[in-house]
Amino acid sequence: MTISFVQLSDTHIREPGRLAYGKLDTAPYLRRAVESVMSLRQKPLAVVMTGDLTDFGRELEYQHLAELIAPLDIPVYLMPGNHDTREGLRAAFPDHTYLGASGFIQYEVEIGPLTLLTLDTSIPGESGGTLCQERLDWLEQKLQKNSGKPVVVAMHHPPFTTMIGHMDKIGMQGGVERLKEIISRHPNVERVICGHLHRAIDVRFAGTIASTTPSPAHQVTLNLTEDAASTWMLEPPAYRVFGWSPPEGLVTHLAFVGPYDGPHPFRENGKLID
Repeated sequence: MTISFVQLSDTHIREPGRLAYGKLDTAPYLRRAVESVMSLRQKPLAVVMTGDLTDFGRELEYQHLAELIAPLDIPVYLMPGNHDTREGLRAAFPDHTYLGASGFIQYEVEIGPLTLLTLDTSIPGESGGTLCQERLDWLEQKLQKNSGKPVVVAMHHPPFTTMIGHMDKIGMQGGVERLKEIISRHPNVERVICGHLHRAIDVRFAGTIASTTPSPAHQVTLNLTEDAASTWMLEPPAYRVFGWSPPEGLVTHLAFVGPYDGPHPFRENGKLID
């Protein structure tokens, strides 16, 4: 199986020396995640980062982010989340020409046999997201162009209910029904991948699978009470690994970041160890 790409999300990088929420230095977590990606037994073709790359979209935060992901010697595709700014992202990564010069950050790139289509769900100054007619028209045109090819659609805000009440309140605010209608007409959409939730969540969506991924740093607390407090936890950091395996198509794994004991053999001299 070939690793097509790795998905990292919600890195929330601060300026060097600054702590997220007054408690958490997110930089070492991203540094370890980059090391983990580069040590995978099969080298990915690309890394896709689905938003909330920084905590406040500040220039020094983006500079710090650039330093942290510099060791990646494979293509890295960046997207804005509600903690980012389009202007700051473009200014910090001028060599990432796929980001464009203005407007929404939406682009089409090839990753091996896959086509990646990114949707910009950000609303400047707001935590929630949306998909307007212009953004969805772009998606429809790109899907028509790529009819019959395996496609991954990426966005920051998930277009589904997660059952984590305080996160759903700042989820997708508009465009979901048309998005469903568009994707349902294109069975070649292998996945809809999202960030924002800091957890691994999978949902059947418009004839395909939509998912979110954990953060390489902190996770949103798993609490499905509608009025649960908005809190985070230091559960094991992780990221998604997407492998292309015909005829099944796209196969998803969850990779945990960190030093863990192993690997150890199951068998010795051809027999299960007793």
